[in-house]
Amino acid sequence: MRAARALASDVFAVACVEEALILREAGIEQPILLLEGVFEAAELPLCARYGLEIAVHHPDQARMLEVARLETPVRAWLKIDTGMHRLGLDPDTVAAMAQRLRDCPSVRPELGMMSHLARADERDSDYTRQQLQTFEIATSGLNGPRSLANSAGVLGWPQTHFDLVRPGIMLYGASPFVDSLAPDEALRPVMTLHTRLITIKRLHKGDPVGYGGTWSCPEDMDVGVAAIGYGDGYPRHAPSGTPVLLNGREAALIGRVSMDMISLDLRRHPEARIGDPVVLWGEGLPVERVAQAAGTISYTLLCGVTARVPRDVIEPPTVVG
Repeated sequence: MRAARALASDVFAVACVEEALILREAGIEQPILLLEGVFEAAELPLCARYGLEIAVHHPDQARMLEVARLETPVRAWLKIDTGMHRLGLDPDTVAAMAQRLRDCPSVRPELGMMSHLARADERDSDYTRQQLQTFEIATSGLNGPRSLANSAGVLGWPQTHFDLVRPGIMLYGASPFVDSLAPDEALRPVMTLHTRLITIKRLHKGDPVGYGGTWSCPEDMDVGVAAIGYGDGYPRHAPSGTPVLLNGREAALIGRVSMDMISLDLRRHPEARIGDPVVLWGEGLPVERVAQAAGTISYTLLCGVTARVPRDVIEPPTVVG
C-alpha cells in the first residue's frame, strides 16, 4: 500500500487476486493487471466485480472464461512466450487465441498483448533482439496496447517500450544490469535498511567470532555487534568481508550471521561507540554490492526484509532540474 500510494502509475501489476484486492479495498482506482492470470475459475467473478485485468497465458484460462457467466466482462491480456519459456502462449497460436477471446462474452473486445524479456540485463544481447522480433511478428495485425519492457528494457532497450512498460527492480532504486550499480543508472535507493551497534568487545589475536568459529581475529582488536540478522531478512550466507556502513564509512562483516546479530570488524573505526548507526544497504551503500558479496541478487534482499522490522516512510526531497 505504501508503494501504491506513492506511485502515480497508469496501471498497477500484481501477482495474484489477493494482492489486487488489498489495493482495491484501500481505494486504489487504477487498472490492476494480474500478471499470472487467474489460477482457478472461482477467481473470475472477483476479477469482474473489482475491475481486474487478467493475463491469459494458457488455453485452460481461456476455457475458464468461455464457461464463466460474469456480471461484467473483464479485460484480457495475451501473454506470449517469446523466449523466456516460463509462461506464455506459443507465438504461432496468438492470432487464433485472440479471435477466441474476442468471441467470448466474458472478455472485453480490446485485448492487450505482453511478453517478458529474459536477458535484457545483458546490454548487447542478440537474444533480446530475437524476442523483440518474435513479439512484433506475433502481435502484427492485432489492435490493442502492447507491453514488453521490464526495468532493463526501460533503461537499455528503447525499442521494447511499446505502449506500457513494466519497471520492477528499478522501482526499488536498484540497477537491473549485471555490470552496473544504481548510481551508474541515476537511480536512488527507496529502501535503506539500518540498525545500531549494541556492544563493542575487545578480543585477542586468535579469538574466534560467532557460530562455528569461521573467522578468527588476526590481532588484538575491537569487534562490534549490530542488531540485525537473518530473522530480519539479512542474508545468513553473507560471508566475512561483506560491506556495511558504520557512521557513514565502510566496515566489514566478520563471522557467521546470527538470527538477530552480526559482528563487525572495527579496526578501521576506533571512534565507534555503542548506539552508532549501521546501514546494511540503501543510502550510501548500493544493495547490489551486498547482493554480489552474498552471491545473490538485489531482489532477494529487498523482498526478504521480514515483518518484524519497523518501517518508517519518509517523503523524498524534491529533485529540481
